[in-house]
Amino acid sequence: MKISIIIPAFNEERLLDATLTQVNAARATFAPRGFDSELIVCDNNSTDRTAELARAAGAMVVFEPVNQIARARNTGAAATTGDWLLFIDADSQPSAELFADVMDQIQSGKCLAGGSTIRLEGNYPLANLVTGVWNWKSRSRRWLAGSFIFCEAAAFRQLGGFNPELFVGEELDLTARLQELGQASGREIVILQRHPLLTSARKVRLYSTWEHLGFLLRVATNREATFRNRAACYAWYDGRR
Repeated sequence: MKISIIIPAFNEERLLDATLTQVNAARATFAPRGFDSELIVCDNNSTDRTAELARAAGAMVVFEPVNQIARARNTGAAATTGDWLLFIDADSQPSAELFADVMDQIQSGKCLAGGSTIRLEGNYPLANLVTGVWNWKSRSRRWLAGSFIFCEAAAFRQLGGFNPELFVGEELDLTARLQELGQASGREIVILQRHPLLTSARKVRLYSTWEHLGFLLRVATNREATFRNRAACYAWYDGRR
């Protein structure tokens, strides 16, 4: 069994090194249980040292010229050779225990795909409250957070991967299609919660409350149009790091 880890990265030199160090430490748990692994970073048209740092950490680097998260994840996935795909954001740090839980689900034979609850680094009470609401919705609805998604490679390719027309929300779109496939095949979508994924709170630091509320208002009034509008999804694409 082989797991392919895919990390999309756009100008991530500040956080990528720590992420790759943690990912490499955590993936050391694969081999003792008979899992092979590979690490792929998709350089999503970066202008900094992202690609250099990825190569130095032992990752295969592929290039996606269109600055879009869905395309970067798909380009990374296209270069993989694994039986399972594991997508991790460049500002997130999975633990060895979380990887062990992923292996348990794969070996159960019942799982088609899965994700993890998340926790933010730092102390941000309001952001932590929002994160808690998301974790509750994720567990109850089996929604996959884009920062950590594992999926059988054959199922991912059968579904055509992430929707390249979406600038955000591509993980929810994939979730819906995976749930339909899971129901048809009798396999599960799982949300791991024993060892939440540690992820950066940089959007909390870099964007004001009013900017976040403005985006949420656009989503509430016209979610589909917002998710397809790059300018509306500024927190992902305006370059603040």
